[in-house]
Amino acid sequence: MGDVIKLRANDSLRSVVAGLGDPFRDKMATASYGFQYIDDYQLAAIYKSNWLGKKIVNIPAMDAVRKGRDWQAEQDQIELIEAEENRLGYWQKLLEVKVKARLWGGAALFIGTGEQDLMQPLNVERVGKGGIKYLTVLSRRDVTSGPIEQDVLSEFFGKPSYYEVTGTASMVRIHPSRLAVFIGEPHGDNLLNFGINQGWGDSIIESVYTATKNADATAANIASLVFEANVDVFRIPDFMANLSDPAYSQRLLDRFMLAATAKGINRALLLDKEEEYERKQVSFATLPEVMQTFLQIAAGAADIPVTRLLGQSPAGMSATGESDMNNYYDRVASIQTLEMTPALYRFDECLIRSAVGSRPPEIFYTWAPLKQMTEKELAEIGKLHAETAQILNTSGLFTAEELRTVVGNQLVEDGFYPGLDQAMDETGDDWEADLGGEGDDTSAEPPVGQPGAQQTEE
Repeated sequence: MGDVIKLRANDSLRSVVAGLGDPFRDKMATASYGFQYIDDYQLAAIYKSNWLGKKIVNIPAMDAVRKGRDWQAEQDQIELIEAEENRLGYWQKLLEVKVKARLWGGAALFIGTGEQDLMQPLNVERVGKGGIKYLTVLSRRDVTSGPIEQDVLSEFFGKPSYYEVTGTASMVRIHPSRLAVFIGEPHGDNLLNFGINQGWGDSIIESVYTATKNADATAANIASLVFEANVDVFRIPDFMANLSDPAYSQRLLDRFMLAATAKGINRALLLDKEEEYERKQVSFATLPEVMQTFLQIAAGAADIPVTRLLGQSPAGMSATGESDMNNYYDRVASIQTLEMTPALYRFDECLIRSAVGSRPPEIFYTWAPLKQMTEKELAEIGKLHAETAQILNTSGLFTAEELRTVVGNQLVEDGFYPGLDQAMDETGDDWEADLGGEGDDTSAEPPVGQPGAQQTEE
C-alpha cells in the first residue's frame, strides 16, 4: 500500500502565477475580520452630533410606527382600544423604545399592572378593564439582564431568565413576561457574546460605523478643499537664497501685505518686473460623484434607500425610485411582522382586555401599509369594485341583501365613505322591510335583472 496523500480543499480563489492567496505576495491574504466594539460614550456622541448616524437610527424606527395599526373589530371596540392607546401614550413610547433598541442594542416596554411581585409570570387572563396602569420605556443602559435560560423546555430558552432594574432606593427583578423586549442587531449566539451586551443585541451603528465614518471623512476633506479652491503662486528671484536674512523676511512680508492691500482696493496686483504670478485652481468636477458613492455605500450598509436617507429625488433617466422604496417598505413590513408583533404579543392581549374588559376572539389587527395610494388610484379601485358588484347583482348569483352587506363592508374597510357602517346599521331594518314588502308574500318574483329573477330564453 502506498502512502496516502491527504489534500485540504479550500474554496478560496488562488493563483500561483497571479499571486492570489499567497501570503507573501497578495496583501489581501493577510486581511481578516475582528470584533469592533463601540462604547456607549461613542454611541451617544454619534447619535448627538452625526446627522447620518442619527438618521440611520431614527428612520426605520419612525417608519415602522408612523402609520399605526388597523384594528378589525366593532366600531365601539376600536374606539375603546384607540382611547386606551392614547391614555398609555403607546405610540410615542413604542417609537422611543424602537429608537433606543437600535441605538443601544436593546430596550423594553415594561407593562405596569400594579402588581407587587414582579418575578411572577404575567397572567394575561387576569387583566381586566383598565388593568394596564402605565408603560415604562427601559433601554439596555437602564436594565441588566440575568443569566441566559438553558432549559430547552422553557418558553424563554436562549433569553435572559430575568431582568434587573436598579432605582434610587432598591433593585427590582422583573420576569421577562412583563416586558416587551426589542433587540437592535441580534447576535448569532448569545452564549458567544463574550459578556458584551449580554442578553441584548448590538447597536445598529456598529455595522455601519466604517461606512458612515468614511462618508463623513470624505465630506470633511471636500469641505477643506473649498478653502484652497484658489491658491496664489508667486515666483521671486533669489527667494531661497535671501530667506535666511531676517531683514529680507520682514521686507518680504511687508511687500505682499502691500500687494494684497492694493489688490483688494484697486483689484490690481503690483509686481516687480522680475516677479511672476500664477493662480492655481482646484477642480471639483469629480468630487460630487465621489461623495455620492460614499453616501450610497452608507445607505447600503444601513439598508435604507438613498432617496429616503437623504431626502433627495431619484437621479437618472426615467428613474422614479419606486422599486427601491417598495423594497424598503417590504423590509419595514418584515420588521413589523417578524420583530414587533411577537414582541408585543402579551402587551396586545393585555391591551384588548384593558380597553374592552374581555377578549373577544374576533378582534385582531394588521399593520397599516406605508405606501399610500393617490386619490386617483383609490377612485379607480372603487370604480372596479362597483363594476364588479354590478355584474354580480345582474348575474343573480347573490341576493341583494348579501351583496349589500359584502359591498358595504368592503367600502368601509377601504375607507371610501366615512360613517357608512353606522348608516348601514341605522337603515338596516328599513332595507329589509322594503326588500320583502310586508314580510308575508315571499313567493312574488322580483323584476327581471334583480337577484332571483327567472331569465327567459329568447
